[in-house]
Amino acid sequence: MKKQKKMSVEKLYRLFIYVALLTLAITIIIPVAWVFIASIKEKSEFYTSPWDMPKGFYFQNFIDAFEKANMGTYMLNSIMVTALAILILLVVALPAAYVLARYTFKGSKILNTLFKAGLFINVNYIVVPIFLMLLDADMVIRGRFGDGFLLDNLFVLALVYASTALPFTIYLLSSYFQTLPSTYEEAAWVDGAGYFKTMYKIMIPMARPSIVAVILFNFLSFWNEYIIALTLIPGPNKTLPVGLMNLMAAQKSATNYGQMYAGMVLVMLPTLILYILVQKKLTQGMALGGSKE
Repeated sequence: MKKQKKMSVEKLYRLFIYVALLTLAITIIIPVAWVFIASIKEKSEFYTSPWDMPKGFYFQNFIDAFEKANMGTYMLNSIMVTALAILILLVVALPAAYVLARYTFKGSKILNTLFKAGLFINVNYIVVPIFLMLLDADMVIRGRFGDGFLLDNLFVLALVYASTALPFTIYLLSSYFQTLPSTYEEAAWVDGAGYFKTMYKIMIPMARPSIVAVILFNFLSFWNEYIIALTLIPGPNKTLPVGLMNLMAAQKSATNYGQMYAGMVLVMLPTLILYILVQKKLTQGMALGGSKE
């Protein structure tokens, strides 16, 4: 009787899990499919039933989004900022994570505590202080050189992205470095390798699964980021999410919904393709990075 009750409870639990996952999948798939279908509709088709399938493939919406709405330039800006931010992040985070994970020195515990504390800081809450600091520095630069460059600068935006992602990245990488045995370092030292060569030639290649997870996770974060880009880039050098919001505001008043949905597809498509291709590596790297001996 007890076994039958346990089996029935397990079946009900599995059924509940399946129903919950199916409901979640439907709530995600339907809006995404809606956007893709609406992006290839002509303007006149939006005045009939919104549930009707498109009569054909109207790719002019994507051409107009690229040319008239300047989405091509915004996409290029997003690519530049995301790639530069990931590069800066790895250059800083890899040595820092390796040193904090493998060596004990004066102040190492304090640094580890500070980086872990940074995990609990919501970046959106410190956007205004960052903006005010850059604005004050820009005013000083203008007073001396006649022109500022800290605001409306894609490099500065990438630097801010990399800085705000440091706590999580260092925590993930250092957790993975701690799981690696010290025999590899000892063998490298016996062969005459120094600290830097050991890190660069031996330890970093071994941490490749965690590095891949860091790159993918931060790519998704930087590519879709909106608030920091909106605040620090007040001029024309906008990133894709900010450009999309401007496009949505403009096309709602012009009732040109096809172009608006085409812009949404341009934002979603790279992240969807990337996540579908590497979702297994992403979850594996996160699991490996979070495990400790």
